[in-house]
Amino acid sequence: MPVKLAVFQPDIAQNLGSMIRLGACFNVPLEVIEPCGFPFSVKALRRSAMDYAEIADITRYDSWTSYLAKRAGGRIVLMTTEGATPLWDFRFQAGDTILMGRESAGVPEMVRTRADAAVLIPMPGGGRSLNVAMAAGMAIAEATRQLR
Repeated sequence: MPVKLAVFQPDIAQNLGSMIRLGACFNVPLEVIEPCGFPFSVKALRRSAMDYAEIADITRYDSWTSYLAKRAGGRIVLMTTEGATPLWDFRFQAGDTILMGRESAGVPEMVRTRADAAVLIPMPGGGRSLNVAMAAGMAIAEATRQLR
């Protein structure tokens, strides 16, 4: 598997459901770093994840500390509106984990400083940010394109 997708304390069940579907369709493992802003259950995710939760490779971690202690190697690539490198200029490597922050607050400083890279999606239209699941899809697609 070229890359993984990790989600830090997701706030919105529908977005996590969309990322579960993304992971299943692209054969990208999904790592969910809890706590979530909603009860994590198949029922809560059914509408957006549909039946993809049954075929997705999902690992849950109860905290950031637990995630760091148990994760495999590779770089952590944080997708952030405060990133230093545009997505189109970033060079993904096999084993990278693309990390998405919370919809409401991104990630705290302790997570930001642990990331090996901070990547942004340029928005020439001037918007502040994209939907987190849409941004994850763009990052997974670019990583897949580069590493195919």
